[in-house]
Amino acid sequence: MKKLISNAIFALVTAVGLVAGAQASEGGIVLDKAPNKVNDLAALQNGAKLFVNYCLSCHSAAYMRYNRLKDIGLSEPQIKDNLLFTTEKVGETMKAAIDPKQAKDWFGGNPPDLSVIARSRSGAGGSGADYLYTYLRTYYRDETKATGWNNLVFPSVAMPHVLWELQGERKPVFEDKEEHGHKVAVFKGWQQLTPGTMTPLQYDEAMGDLVGYLQWMSEPSQNSRVRIGVWVLLFLGVFTLVAWRLNAAFWKDVK
Repeated sequence: MKKLISNAIFALVTAVGLVAGAQASEGGIVLDKAPNKVNDLAALQNGAKLFVNYCLSCHSAAYMRYNRLKDIGLSEPQIKDNLLFTTEKVGETMKAAIDPKQAKDWFGGNPPDLSVIARSRSGAGGSGADYLYTYLRTYYRDETKATGWNNLVFPSVAMPHVLWELQGERKPVFEDKEEHGHKVAVFKGWQQLTPGTMTPLQYDEAMGDLVGYLQWMSEPSQNSRVRIGVWVLLFLGVFTLVAWRLNAAFWKDVK
């Protein structure tokens, strides 16, 4: 029985390791480090605008209410005027307008909810923010796919490149490399086919804002949690010092 339990635990640990390894090398490229913008209110506001304009038409964020955007410095009139385009109210959750049946016909499945996507995509290769940041910047034209697009991080992805007008059209450049007696195509960079409305630097900055918003949305209270945690640690440090000195005073006459 013990041997059976040990074998089961070993198999589970091995499976977890394989999944983590797959995430680390997903798409065959190393994940880029996403900029940390969860404390940058201007970046979060721009990210919220990008999310509503380009993502919310297909992807819901059913665990986020519009009025929670006040936490990133937006007023209720700003939310109503700039981020509500149909009949939603400020107190409602961010639900996509797309019909699930139509989505399944168009994309082969209903687009996932993005409320906690920045946390769910973390792995051994990097954080969920790193994954999303790299994913949004590695789309390329592929006429063999139904959508006309493919992605280095998520090969054969069903989602089209909705941000292509901003980035333009690109194609990856590979170089053949000898590994263990076999030729392997190694990613070397990008060739710009048509320009976008943004420069590559501007696009990367915008994707950093969008990913920062997705990261914030996955846990809106994280900044408060970190801030409170710092004060708690400082209090415990001071209390430990006081307790240590009191202990020394109480026991100084005891032999």
